[in-house]
Amino acid sequence: MPRSTRTLLRTAETHDARHIHALITANLVEGHLLPRSLDELTLHANRFVVATRGRKVVGCGELAPLSPQVAEVRSLAVDHSARHLGVGRMLVEELRVRARREGYDKLCAFTHAPGYFIPMGFSIVPHLWIPEKIFIDCVKCPLFRQCGQYAMVLPLDSIADSIDSDAHTLVARHA
Repeated sequence: MPRSTRTLLRTAETHDARHIHALITANLVEGHLLPRSLDELTLHANRFVVATRGRKVVGCGELAPLSPQVAEVRSLAVDHSARHLGVGRMLVEELRVRARREGYDKLCAFTHAPGYFIPMGFSIVPHLWIPEKIFIDCVKCPLFRQCGQYAMVLPLDSIADSIDSDAHTLVARHA
């Protein structure tokens, strides 16, 4: 019987910044992420959740605060070796739990793949419904008004407070 490989989630540390940078850079070719500098990632490493399989970082996602009410799922990336194993969904779920715990009212994501986020409860909304993102990031972006990304929102107050903490697991097993 093959041994199970476990995917574990944890808060990133500064030494993970190089792995996060490599994941983001590898995913830039697909055109779904914006570039991030190693210095920026090192500075904000503690806002990231990383997924590991063995000793390898195979996924990452940042909970980026935009305002006291709104946080963004940013730089969600999964290594090609771990695609289709649920790593991305695990990361989004963990970021959702953290956003809720930190008191945010809504979680947003800007994506070229809205179909990925819809099953997780996100809805497509007009970009202007998330002015925090527009005025913090979008206006400085060279692709402003041409990026083709969809604005997605998940209202956190619509999620039941009575989530069974035992049911919330950070481990996925795959043969």
